[in-house]
Amino acid sequence: MNEEILINFTPQETRVAVLQQGVVQELHIERTASRGLVGNVYLGRIARILPGMQSAFIDVGLERTAFLHVADIWQPREVTQERTPERAAERPIEKILAEGQSIVVQVIKDPIGTKGARLSTQISIAGRMLVYLPQEKHIGISQRIEDEAEREALRERIARLTPADEPGGFIVRTMAENASDAEFATDIAYLKKTWADIRDKAATAAPPAALYQELSLAQRVLRDFVNPDTARIVIDSRENFQKLTAFAAEYTPAVQPLLDHYTGQRPLFDLHGIEEEIQKALARRVDLKSGGYLIMDQTEAMTTIDVNTGGFVGVRNFDDTIFKTNLEAAIAIARQLRLRNLGGIIIVDFIDMDNCEHKKAVLEEFNKALASDHTRLTVSGFTQLGLVEMTRKRTRESLAHILCETCPTCDGRGEVKTARTVAYEILRELLREARQFNAREYRVLAVPAVVDLFLDEESQSLAMLSDFIGKSISLQSEPSYAPEQYDIVLM
Repeated sequence: MNEEILINFTPQETRVAVLQQGVVQELHIERTASRGLVGNVYLGRIARILPGMQSAFIDVGLERTAFLHVADIWQPREVTQERTPERAAERPIEKILAEGQSIVVQVIKDPIGTKGARLSTQISIAGRMLVYLPQEKHIGISQRIEDEAEREALRERIARLTPADEPGGFIVRTMAENASDAEFATDIAYLKKTWADIRDKAATAAPPAALYQELSLAQRVLRDFVNPDTARIVIDSRENFQKLTAFAAEYTPAVQPLLDHYTGQRPLFDLHGIEEEIQKALARRVDLKSGGYLIMDQTEAMTTIDVNTGGFVGVRNFDDTIFKTNLEAAIAIARQLRLRNLGGIIIVDFIDMDNCEHKKAVLEEFNKALASDHTRLTVSGFTQLGLVEMTRKRTRESLAHILCETCPTCDGRGEVKTARTVAYEILRELLREARQFNAREYRVLAVPAVVDLFLDEESQSLAMLSDFIGKSISLQSEPSYAPEQYDIVLM
């Protein structure tokens, strides 16, 4: 599959689009003022321990204290026997940590919404071919490398390149399938030097302090995004093209020939229709080619996706119409999850199907479409209610949370009160004001729709209230007000 990666640079932000066959599959945005924290290593101070939650809040120098759960505290294998959250949690957190203690931690999940960053004490440093685990003497292989003989061969090669008496282990990444021993050796040396620098800083720094910062988005593209299908990486900034070329020459030589500097007059993202795709990725509704559509709602707890036939009527019978719509929706949903970077619990409400073979085919198509997603996910299949439950690992903010904020008018409800509802609120407020204050007159300031209602359909209600309180009530239209906004001025 032909894949292109486009990188758009401005002083304020870096934007990356991953295209397959000319269609946008992923969008990544990193702003200079608020870079992601995942992968960063800090020397923190334990601010508070919560035994009831088996958690601790760690001050690492961020705006909010970060969160460390007992299951994310690394303990030697000889203590826990087997590294599972259940076994690690057998020892209570108050017996492991103490308030005021200094601790080296790594961010495993960015701050999302009102939640602080999530931390782990098990450090891992990613390289091009390998991930270094300085606290573990273990060699693991990426699950995407499925051939057992190849997995064992890779494990033996790494073992030969690492002295048995040296601490630390490695995880072999997917892109290392065809790597040479020289490339592995270079990666190992780089990762061990990085860890040595972190330890040296931790020994002399006073908490809270940053010990290691993860690579920028553009550098992570060269390290993590490139795969055998990647045909080229297009960069629209000469300065950053030169920087990335130098970075590739030192750390990812195989990627260097793929770099291409775009010099055209038309903006790179406009040329490939990326700007339009960004706007579509923020919309609640996603139209399908057949005429059906998806409705996607992202909430604090989960993301729900509803599939509808819309204008698609099919050519045979209703069951075939539903089946074809669900098949198309399965592919579209997999793409939207990557495009919008949706994570956490995801519930998909496919159109109800009575045919078990149709259900099986839709689930197979959905899993097939999800196979190209590099983020860890699980799909539980259809529930008794006909819903598909799945989870997708959430480490960074979704696209909508990066680009948008809660609407100040509706406060995130997605709807506003009607003019009549606001008018009735004003009548109740006028009555309260009249009982509290002895004003000569009351003036109501509201949007034109509410004022027009008081002058027409609700004029009698306003007159009755004026007679009841024995005061005159005047109206003033304020076009600049939000739909639910109003003020009552005592004259």
